[in-house]
Amino acid sequence: MIGERLVEDMTDAERARAERVDAVLPALRDAAEEADRRAEFPAAHLALLREAGLLGLVVPEKFGGLGGTLRDLAAATYAMGTACPSTALAYFFHNTSASRGLLPLEAIDAGLFADDEIPVVRAFAEKVLTRMAEGHWLANFASEAVKTAAANITIATTATKTEGGWILKGEKSFGCATGVADYYLTSAKLAGYDTAEGLATFFVPRDAPGVSVRAPWDGLGMRATANNGIRLDEVFIPDDEALAVPGAFTKMLTMSRGSFVGNQLAIAAVYTGCAQRVYDETLTATTKKTFADTGEPIASAPVHQVLIAEMTRELHTAYLWLRYQLDIETAEPPRKPKQEVFTQWRLGKGAVTEACFRVALTAFKAGGTSAAAMNGIAGRALRDLAMGLVMTFPAERGMLEVARIVTDAKANELFATAPAKAGR
Repeated sequence: MIGERLVEDMTDAERARAERVDAVLPALRDAAEEADRRAEFPAAHLALLREAGLLGLVVPEKFGGLGGTLRDLAAATYAMGTACPSTALAYFFHNTSASRGLLPLEAIDAGLFADDEIPVVRAFAEKVLTRMAEGHWLANFASEAVKTAAANITIATTATKTEGGWILKGEKSFGCATGVADYYLTSAKLAGYDTAEGLATFFVPRDAPGVSVRAPWDGLGMRATANNGIRLDEVFIPDDEALAVPGAFTKMLTMSRGSFVGNQLAIAAVYTGCAQRVYDETLTATTKKTFADTGEPIASAPVHQVLIAEMTRELHTAYLWLRYQLDIETAEPPRKPKQEVFTQWRLGKGAVTEACFRVALTAFKAGGTSAAAMNGIAGRALRDLAMGLVMTFPAERGMLEVARIVTDAKANELFATAPAKAGR
């Protein structure tokens, strides 16, 4: 299993789930170059992943899923990252939706909700999980263009109560699978709240009246993720498609093992898989191609020896950080308190993504001008891995937050609501 290069101690059950992932990789790999060129998510991938049962990878079996955990998700996104990083990234964000089901159920078990809140919270959480298991693709829309100094993600989209449901208004600037997903799982702030206590979550059907797609995203990063974002213009969402219990969002976040909702390291696994692919391709190319005068492999030249050693070091750096984070987020019983796991991730995310980018940058140098093409593995990887430098937060912000945690024993909140006057 390709995923075993990251998760080296898979159980039999994990290997069985990894076999499903390996089975779809040839199709992902074959479509990757054209998808990147067209900057379009391959529509056939949706049916491919659905038929493989992979849209329910991390959904418990009692809800119809495969029963995988964060270990399975990290192995899957890593393996897909070696084939088509864009698909791997979009698939990661689909799976983050499961946290909107799993964490509220854990919060119920922990006694965090009042008796009258439990039926509403449970119904929504179970709907998230059963829809994923049934093969619905859920796009997870949180990020917006509005920024505040206090948080990484600021929610300005509003939800106003109306008869039988809610009216959503706002714009989401980032979210994979725009126009592809069946539902946009959308975060919005309830009217009258100025803190994260007022954040709510809604199922927004892709074709609901008032939903439109923003301008095509032509970004420096993974181009085939359908990452355009959406506009919500007076979109009506029924009550039974909403989790609008005040405080529900923050209560569920307390149940994660560390990073945000506890699955963020799987996005770093995407980048590590991409870095492994470009490393393998570079090593193959430089050892097979020879100098015309000596007949020796290109890889034997001193400069290439140094470049290959640098790539190897950076790749090992990514693996070490990622495996350690995976270990402390999944160990049973937990070996470290949540604050330490959180702190480790704020350092680890930047360390992994920057190491992976340096692998691609060094591969670009090793390939020379003949390999400096955007339709080649190194060229695409260089652009794909650049996204990791900024996604969620750059390494510098992570280090700053860790410094504050260490010196002040206080971490920034991840989410905040924007002031009413904030622009969109």
